[in-house]
Amino acid sequence: MEMMNQELRVIKKYPNRRLYDTAISSYITVDDVRSLVMQQVKFAIQDAKTGEDITRSVLLQIILEQEEGGEPIFSSEVLSQLIRFYGNTLQGIIASYFERSLTLFSKQQEEFREKMYTPLSFMTDLAEQNITLWRDVQESFFRAALTGNPPEREDKKNKKTTE
Repeated sequence: MEMMNQELRVIKKYPNRRLYDTAISSYITVDDVRSLVMQQVKFAIQDAKTGEDITRSVLLQIILEQEEGGEPIFSSEVLSQLIRFYGNTLQGIIASYFERSLTLFSKQQEEFREKMYTPLSFMTDLAEQNITLWRDVQESFFRAALTGNPPEREDKKNKKTTE
């Protein structure tokens, strides 16, 4: 992950549709821009001729390519609903909602990754928890079958042991 206090990386887009990364003095591809996004590098894409910020249009191009190339995130219904929000009084609220939701989701994913040692240890821990739960259910069931009494609820059992 890149440092959060990094300088803004400037990429210029020329009329021939080529992208020039001024930080590395080299031409790059849209895939390279996608990699910058994945690495959380802060950048801006400018039209080389006008200086206009065209970052959003290039990012939308990347999303379009991702949507066409595999399992899409946006169904036709979701896209239709998004289009209906443009020009609506709720447009700003929806934009803020999406931004906050995605930020929260990203933060939760990062926390999950930090807590997860490895997929194998995570699955092992989960399996152990499920086995313990299943064993408790079985013991409760068999106890009830042998004694003819319904299984005690956990809160009642704890109350008896503390009295």
